Amino acid sequence: MLYSDKVLEHFANPHNVGEIADADGVGEVGNAKCGDIMKMYLKIQNGVITDAKFKTFGCGAAIATSSMATDMIKGATIEDALKLSNQAVVEALDGLPASKIHCSVLAEQAVKSALSDYYRRQGVDPTPIVGNVEECEACHGL
Repeated sequence: MLYSDKVLEHFANPHNVGEIADADGVGEVGNAKCGDIMKMYLKIQNGVITDAKFKTFGCGAAIATSSMATDMIKGATIEDALKLSNQAVVEALDGLPASKIHCSVLAEQAVKSALSDYYRRQGVDPTPIVGNVEECEACHGL
């Protein structure tokens, strides 16, 4: 299994690791049975994500995709962050092995889960804005 230099860099030196104590939105996705769990914390001011941190339990690809996803949404508007796709994360990392694509899906879902939590805390139903945050396909049936 070959990883790109960017994946190896983000795994060895992940960006934005940690928690935000007073986060405006927190999302957790994954499944202990599939081995990857991502928790994402967001700080949001005036519709802009001013900080994003993560804690990931999982493989190197899961850590790298979490790191890249937080880099990509920091400084972005909520609307732009909601457009973040797993494909964009994969492309930013110069690709992932096919067996690790589910990690990029988890990263996308972690962002959406944290934004759903943000909207719930504002008293807004997140479903019409964020959509349904579903389990990753790799976790189904485990």
